[in-house]
Amino acid sequence: MNYYRMVCINFFFQLVAVQLEVYLVAAAGLQSLWSLSLAIVDIYSILVKRCLRNYRVVSLFAIGDGLTSTLTFAAASASAGITVLISNDLGYCAQNHCTRFELATAMAFLSWFAVTPSFMLNFWSLASR
Repeated sequence: MNYYRMVCINFFFQLVAVQLEVYLVAAAGLQSLWSLSLAIVDIYSILVKRCLRNYRVVSLFAIGDGLTSTLTFAAASASAGITVLISNDLGYCAQNHCTRFELATAMAFLSWFAVTPSFMLNFWSLASR
């Protein structure tokens, strides 16, 4: 009975870790697509010498940055929690590729740190109108 319980718990944490890794990859992919689309819009506006200070455009940028930064932060936090659980609390780090989880979590936090100033500046520009 104890062996069965240990196998089920190990399988459960591996399943949760894989699901959180998929969520982290999806959030990072959405963040990348959003940032790439904003870069394309910015480059286009520079080339045609047009100002993007329209209220609707700034509110779209602020809402998009806020959503993607919140999703990225949630995915990074969940991945950090499961990584700490697997490596420190359960001791299954050799079996579950903890270095990949830790690296992915660190990159997600760096991505969140990079997009937060954009959200804050867009939100500030929106609120100052």
